[in-house]
Amino acid sequence: MLFAFLLGSMPIAAAADCVPPERPFLPQSQEDMRAHADLLRSDFEGYIADIQDYFRCLDAERARAFQEAREVSEDYGRLVELLE
Repeated sequence: MLFAFLLGSMPIAAAADCVPPERPFLPQSQEDMRAHADLLRSDFEGYIADIQDYFRCLDAERARAFQEAREVSEDYGRLVELLE
């Protein structure tokens, strides 16, 4: 019961804050591509910048999760030693 209480009080994973960008739309028709080239180029360049931010966010969350796992492992080691 205490374990469930502790789990319920933990913060939600920060990975949820890493929101992937929407994939840019590319028309099927070459004519439409040419007609909207500036807009499409802008959308694709924006996507490339946003996906890089997304990857950085995931990398930061991964580093945070590893640090947390290391701390939890140390805490568990202390618990095991205490209970022996």
